Amino acid sequence: MTEGYQVTQVGGLEDWRGHYGGFDENRSRDGRRVVDHELTMQYIGMTANALVPGEQAGYWHSHASVEELYVFLEGRGQMGLDDDVVDVGPGTVVRVGQNVWRTWRALPDSPGELRWLCIRAGGTELPHMPNDGTRAPERPMPW
Repeated sequence: MTEGYQVTQVGGLEDWRGHYGGFDENRSRDGRRVVDHELTMQYIGMTANALVPGEQAGYWHSHASVEELYVFLEGRGQMGLDDDVVDVGPGTVVRVGQNVWRTWRALPDSPGELRWLCIRAGGTELPHMPNDGTRAPERPMPW
């Protein structure tokens, strides 16, 4: 590892249920891995999650300044978003803004575990097109 980047392995999707974690011991559970507790993250956070069919979060929550992006990879489930219920499954991406109440569950008849990434960010608004990048087309490829 260098100071500029880090690498970790969260394992294959089939391994995610074996993780036990949370933001603190009182909120830890099977099927959650808080990746930003393992890497030095400055502006974003990410969890890898897995619920067995019929399992649910068991709580609602909202954030005053954090925005979340849920990227569903496997299984079938639902998200409660304020007064709405949205069906989720492979390929569903749900952006949840500040002060929106949210919860989720794996459907009892899901063909397998509901697996998703939750990416969290806060701070300043991102530009439509990243304006802080530098290209180096003359730099040779490393492979």
